[in-house]
Amino acid sequence: SRTAMGDSGGSVVSVDVERISLGGKEHHIQTNHGSVSVAVYGDHDKPALVTYPDVALNHMSCFQGLLFCPEAASLLLHNFCIYHISPPGHELGAAPISPKRPAPSVDDLADQVADVLDFFGLGSVMCLGATAGAYILTLFAAKYRERVLGLVLVSPLCRAPTWTEWLYSKVTLQHMTYWVPNLIFPLKNRTVPN
Repeated sequence: SRTAMGDSGGSVVSVDVERISLGGKEHHIQTNHGSVSVAVYGDHDKPALVTYPDVALNHMSCFQGLLFCPEAASLLLHNFCIYHISPPGHELGAAPISPKRPAPSVDDLADQVADVLDFFGLGSVMCLGATAGAYILTLFAAKYRERVLGLVLVSPLCRAPTWTEWLYSKVTLQHMTYWVPNLIFPLKNRTVPN
């Protein structure tokens, strides 16, 4: 279990992030490139927002700044059904990945996103990715242009990051609650085709 701590008006708040239920449902989906976990939050009739985390993170550890900020979570769930994809071996409670099993390529991971969309019967979606997840969603968008309405990329990578870049991306992710809702909010009055 992982604990996140924050300062709340002079007192320290400790939250067990793996035990908080936000009302979503987790699905384990077999794709053409292995199994993937997808946590779905919100009304399936709303436009889809697909998220993809950074390496070694899952949707809870990567996007907790959005999930635990009531204003951001409310705004996102009011406008979207969120599909959080956790790459193979990154889901909550994942077993260690066997070194005998070959790791999927980034192209395989991009194809898994298409398989997830097919599983849920989704057409075009908005995408939100962080660092390596941003890179994978960029590859997905390049391969499947007709399935992407837009991309929100947080510190996208095209090479291995330096330690300074890695730390900066982690700080940036923690501050997403302030600026991502402002990027997505203008879509409220826009008609999104299915």
